[in-house]
Amino acid sequence: MIIFSLAEDRRQINDIPDSSFFLEGGKNLCFLIHGLTGTAKEMSSIGARLNKEGFSVAAPMLDGHNQSISVLKRKTWQELYSGIKREFLKYESSYDNIFVAGLSFGALLGILLAYEFPNKIKAINCFSPTLFFDGWATPKLRILLPLIYRTPLKYYFYLKEGYPYGVKNERLRSRIESFYKESDLFDYSKVHLYGYPVIPVSSMEQNSLLTKHVMRLLDKVTTPIQLLQAKDDDVTSPKNSYYIYNHIAAKDKNVVLFEDSYHIIIADQERDKVADQTISFFAKYK
Repeated sequence: MIIFSLAEDRRQINDIPDSSFFLEGGKNLCFLIHGLTGTAKEMSSIGARLNKEGFSVAAPMLDGHNQSISVLKRKTWQELYSGIKREFLKYESSYDNIFVAGLSFGALLGILLAYEFPNKIKAINCFSPTLFFDGWATPKLRILLPLIYRTPLKYYFYLKEGYPYGVKNERLRSRIESFYKESDLFDYSKVHLYGYPVIPVSSMEQNSLLTKHVMRLLDKVTTPIQLLQAKDDDVTSPKNSYYIYNHIAAKDKNVVLFEDSYHIIIADQERDKVADQTISFFAKYK
């Protein structure tokens, strides 16, 4: 559902818990990047599995994701990438090999890191990469988004998260729904657990601008890449993974589709299979 509101949250928000985490392991680091308006906590399951296999794991928060929606909706993709790059550089010289895995918008940031640090990043895993919002549950009115992008109205339109909330698992979905369904625009009580209940249209524009930037670079990215996505992704169809597969310069590249999950595959029904596939791919380059 698309909603419109001229209201702004002028409060100084400083009580959203920091969901970032670090798990000490060996000299191989997995750097995990969560999705736009999401939370580092969504990376906790895959992070725990990677750590169990001996990897050190770092999962930072994207800039602005512990602040008000009024702050977040004015963050550019360049600012978000700059924050992730700053976190990456904290670890860059301390590990023999670094592997990057990102979800949705985070997958695109991961590709950008691999472009900038080709000699340090050994392999990339893209979970449900989001170039186009073309999943079966996205509103039909999305075709009007490019028109809204051209106006200040982009800061006042929001996509309200709705069924199925990116997950097929009914138990997890019910917990997310209990927050998203009842929350208002400025409710941050469970943002650290489930992410923001709305996506500002201005943030979707930043996803679109990042997409265009990454598309121009794909033929220069040679880092081994694996693209994992649900066949019935509700947010972004497998067309997204195949676009990257067909245009990236990497020689070792692979697309794996999952039959019983939706967009947030790292936390959904087949999260164990997703983790197994990720570990297997990264292990080749340890």
